[in-house]
Amino acid sequence: MAKVEAMEHERNGKSVRVTIPELAKRLPALSLSILLVAGAVITVRVCFAAMRITGAGATFPYPIYSKWFDEYHKMHPEIEINYQSIGSGGGIKQITDGTVDFGASDGPMSDTQINAFRQKHGYGILHFPTVIGAAVPSYNLTGVKGTLKFTPETLAGIFLGKITKWNDPRLTKINPDANLPDKDIFVVHRADGSGTTYVWSDYLSKVSDEWAKSVGRGTSLKWPVGLGGKGNEGVAAIIEQTPSAIGYVELIYALQNKMPFGEVQNKSGKFIKADLSSVSAAATGVDMPDDFRVSITDSSAPDAYPIASFTWLLIPEKISDSAKKDTITHLLGWALTDGQAMTAALSYAPLPKPVVERELKAIAKVQ
Repeated sequence: MAKVEAMEHERNGKSVRVTIPELAKRLPALSLSILLVAGAVITVRVCFAAMRITGAGATFPYPIYSKWFDEYHKMHPEIEINYQSIGSGGGIKQITDGTVDFGASDGPMSDTQINAFRQKHGYGILHFPTVIGAAVPSYNLTGVKGTLKFTPETLAGIFLGKITKWNDPRLTKINPDANLPDKDIFVVHRADGSGTTYVWSDYLSKVSDEWAKSVGRGTSLKWPVGLGGKGNEGVAAIIEQTPSAIGYVELIYALQNKMPFGEVQNKSGKFIKADLSSVSAAATGVDMPDDFRVSITDSSAPDAYPIASFTWLLIPEKISDSAKKDTITHLLGWALTDGQAMTAALSYAPLPKPVVERELKAIAKVQ
C-alpha cells in the first residue's frame, strides 16, 4: 500500500504535509476510516480561526497603539488586535468587568480600583508603561502673534474660571507682544473618563493649592467651568470650531490637526513647548516604583515640559487561556523593545532603557 498523506492548511496560508497518524489526533475515528483508502493521496484543508485580542481605554496613546497593533498583525497575520479608544475610565471599567483582554490608561489605577479588580477576579492587575506623552494647552485665537505662554497660575486660573478674559493682566504680562483680544475665554475639557484629564489635573493639583482643594485629580472631575468633549478628538473638534476657545489635548492630536498650542512655564521657570526632547526630559531621573505607578508631571528637570506622563497598559496577573497569555506577553515585550523605535515619528517619547529592562522582567508576573 502506498503511503497515505493529508494536506493541512495552516493559519498563515501555507500548506504542509502531515501523515495519517498525525491527522488521527485531529479527526474523529469514522472520518479517519474513510481516509484510509489504498494507494490514495487525499487533500484535506483545515481552516484555523484567527486569535483575537481585545483591548480598550486611553485615547492619549491611540495613535501609537494603532501603529503597533497594525505592524504586529502584519508580522503575525493570524493574530487580530482590536483596540477601542474610549478613554481611560472606560478602559479601567472594561478590564475590571472582564469584557476585554487588556485595558489602557494614562492615569494609574487607584488603590481602590485595584482592590475592586482583585475582589472581582481573585488576582491583581499589572501596570506596564508603554510610552511618554504630553497634554498641551491648545487654543483658537485669531490675530494673536507668536506662541502664547502660560504660567501654572494662569492655567489654573483659566480652568478654575477665575481668569475669564484673554486680555487679563496676568496673561498680557507674560505675553506682552501677543496682541491678546478683549474676548471671553471659552474653556473646553473632557466629558468622558479620561487619562488625559488625569494628567492635566494631576499637574494642576501640584501647582495650585486652590485646584487641589476644590477640584483635585482624577479621570473624571466636577469641572468649575467649560464645555466637555468626548475623547481627545472631541475636545480638539470643539476648540477648532469655537473662536476664543482653549482646552487640553494630547500632543499628537494638536500636531496632527495643526492646532496651535502654548508654552508652559516649568518648575525651573523656563517656558517650554512640548516636543520629543522636552517630553523625554520629564522622565529624567524618575524614581520608578515596583508597580510602575508614578507621576512625572511638574518635573524638576530644567528642560522638561511640565505636563508629561507615562501611559500604561493594564494586564491581568492571570490569563486562563495559555495561548492568549503567550500572545499578549509576546506583544508587550515587542512593544517595549522593537516598538519603541516607532514612537518618535508620532511625537511620543520612548521609555528610558532602565524602565524597559525592569518591565521586561516584570512580564514574568503574568501567569
